[in-house]
Amino acid sequence: MGTALVTGVTGQLGYYVADLLGKRGYKVWGLVRQSTLASRATRDEVLPYTPVTGDLLDEYSLLSILEEIRPDRIFNFGAQSFIPSSWAQPMLTAQYTGLGVVRLLEAVRRAVPNCRVLQAGSSELFSGAERSPQDEDIPIRPLNPYGIAKAFAYHSVRAYRQKYGQFATNAIFFTNESPRRSPEFAFRKVTRAVADIVAGRATHLSLGNLDTVRDWGYAPEYAALSIDLLELDAAGDFVVATGEGHTVRDLVSRAFELVGLDWATYVRIDQSLVRSAEKVPIVGDNTKLKRTLGHSPAIKFDAVLRILLAHDLRRVGCEVPFDVPEVSLSGL
Repeated sequence: MGTALVTGVTGQLGYYVADLLGKRGYKVWGLVRQSTLASRATRDEVLPYTPVTGDLLDEYSLLSILEEIRPDRIFNFGAQSFIPSSWAQPMLTAQYTGLGVVRLLEAVRRAVPNCRVLQAGSSELFSGAERSPQDEDIPIRPLNPYGIAKAFAYHSVRAYRQKYGQFATNAIFFTNESPRRSPEFAFRKVTRAVADIVAGRATHLSLGNLDTVRDWGYAPEYAALSIDLLELDAAGDFVVATGEGHTVRDLVSRAFELVGLDWATYVRIDQSLVRSAEKVPIVGDNTKLKRTLGHSPAIKFDAVLRILLAHDLRRVGCEVPFDVPEVSLSGL
């Protein structure tokens, strides 16, 4: 089929894209830093990609990699993506998440100008939005260093597309989850904690603002949509979202309900975790995606919750007391 390079390949979306591309016949390279490669050297793990060492902070390594492997497709998921860390390390976040995209686009322009590029955006572009749901035309108003860096990357992609004719697409991903999601993020934190409580390994779950609204989708499905977007006749900007919004309160109440427990008995509010709520719900309008591709995310909140909670219950050796939807996507 061709050759693909995936950055951020150790994260959930990057991993699933690499896995799906390999199953479709691509030769897949995964950009990893030397420190990451060394830490994985002792693991007994079959990776769905061939690691290649490089760094979004180093334009020379990017250029030499592209000149060597000559990819047809690049999927850029490389970023510092945890919001609290972006406040602790704002300049590093700007370098990786923002300027790293310009370094990549420049390397593509010089080495493989016909290569198609997908840049992973984020719903944090809209954290200061005045209306909901958010589509591709709503003003971008980020409220944290991560979102600001993503906004810089988003506009850089549009500029390179206009200036140089690059096939560069912005995929604005709203929140998405999978068993590969880090437990520092709310959804996986909840499913892991519920499983640990059922198993007797934990007594409570600490959370921040329960009224925060998110549009939660399924990462393997979003990975498949990423690949589809680079098969279109023209590049563009696309919101990738389910179109459904749910509060953290909905998440915890439903998760505990599925295992027959009362969430109010186990959930504690930790003021150190409380973030200011957005003015409006952060929910995506996927109309353009559906019109262009002919389909949009089908695996939504309840299905995602059942899949992840079942995974975490099995992880701690507990039975799953509810039905789990079967999905046809690979990568799990």
